[in-house]
Amino acid sequence: MYQVRIHGRGGQGVVSGAELLSVAAFLEGRYAQAFPSFGSERMGAPVMAFCRIDDKEIRLREPVVAPDALIIQDPTLLHQVDLFKGLHPAGLILINSMRSFEDLGLAELLRGANRFRLCQVPATELAQKHVGRAVPNAALLGGFAAVSGQIDLESVVAAIRAKFPGKIAEGNVAAASEAFAFAQQRKELVHA
Repeated sequence: MYQVRIHGRGGQGVVSGAELLSVAAFLEGRYAQAFPSFGSERMGAPVMAFCRIDDKEIRLREPVVAPDALIIQDPTLLHQVDLFKGLHPAGLILINSMRSFEDLGLAELLRGANRFRLCQVPATELAQKHVGRAVPNAALLGGFAAVSGQIDLESVVAAIRAKFPGKIAEGNVAAASEAFAFAQQRKELVHA
């Protein structure tokens, strides 16, 4: 089973991102589940959502405490919340940022004994460019498809088109596709 924890703030599409990821996996014939964890449930408050993907039925129903991957939609949470708690050694960390890991204060994750795989994608900028709003979830799923090996971009695109209408869908598809290409170019850095 592959487990993903998504961190962001209310209004950034964290819950929708987990749902889209689970639908993409389902479209590939896999089992998946997605669910949120809310605190104060207000715009801008820290929010988590979870997704599990497996080739067999998933019976777990509790929050993901030992993720294989983290998707961090809002880098301002990096030093406010313990985002990395429970992350598997060699786990994947995908961050919505173009700042270097050193600038983000994450240099120790690159050199640590756990050898986490890190990748950053300018998801907010891509969403703003293609959708006209700073909602980075679809772009991050495109990046996730490129570096995780868990889902295909085509499945992410189909999930986006199933959830959103016309122009909104196509803007999100463009953001996800550009993020996929961006992450593909950086893939060798992720696995170093």
